[in-house]
Amino acid sequence: MPTESAMLTDLRPLVFSIAYRMTGSVAEAEDIAQETLLRAHRELADGTQIESPKAYMTAIATRLAIDHLRSARVRREAYVGPWLPEPLLTAGGADPRVDLPRDAELADDLSLAFLLVLERLTPVERAVFLLREAFDYTFAEIAEVVDKTPDNCRQIAARARRHVITEKPRFEPSRAARESLARRFLTAAQEGDMEGLVAMLADDAVFTGDGGGVANAFRVPIVGGDRVARALAGIFRAAGKIAGVTVELAEVNGQPGWIAREADGAIVVVMALDILDDQVLGVRSVVNPDKLTHLGRTSDLARRRER
Repeated sequence: MPTESAMLTDLRPLVFSIAYRMTGSVAEAEDIAQETLLRAHRELADGTQIESPKAYMTAIATRLAIDHLRSARVRREAYVGPWLPEPLLTAGGADPRVDLPRDAELADDLSLAFLLVLERLTPVERAVFLLREAFDYTFAEIAEVVDKTPDNCRQIAARARRHVITEKPRFEPSRAARESLARRFLTAAQEGDMEGLVAMLADDAVFTGDGGGVANAFRVPIVGGDRVARALAGIFRAAGKIAGVTVELAEVNGQPGWIAREADGAIVVVMALDILDDQVLGVRSVVNPDKLTHLGRTSDLARRRER
């Protein structure tokens, strides 16, 4: 039987998953997971008996995430351009910190689009909603975490659910169909095939770029299939002029996308696609290097080049 200390360590992926869905930040989620583990191990070292390690660590991580969100809202107001969550590469256990369900519908709560919907909730609403909907906690368990009554939590969850339902993104349920379209879409972008891009883009498709004022990116979202196609063609045309830059398909937060690297492997940009009914509804591009460092060494190409 594993020791209590080992049980706490085994719960780290769960803690990270909760913190990441709460904050949308890998760095913050790692800090929260580490602080949660340290507090739990200190309790054990002091001789405290932890009856339910899972409940104990969930409570600490959620409360730390709520505190982070309350302070982050002020910082977000000063963020330059659109803000996107930090992307995770999720295919085939690419990121061991997150246990991503292979069922497409169950994986949707990790998508960049869905995490952005959660940004519209208050920190407590976000915590209650996620613990109930994504992690299947009971209202009695959630009440202990957020220091409310079970009835209060039930009301908060219902209110949050109403907000989310109206804006919750829908994705192509067939993984094979999504991956096939992503491959065709990437090929069209690399070849500058405007007609092909427009045909695969929804009329009201949106391109959102996150440069954070650190890297070159569009300061406002681009709306409309034609405009998004032109923007993508321009991006890939510029990338094609840089020797050694390669683009490979990737699974980003459970959705199809791609990652661009320099010849030495340095990451330039990570993009995710929202796909439904054989059309691309949205393209989300994270080029801010500060949001990509957890994936490896980052490139300075986006800092140098003007778009």
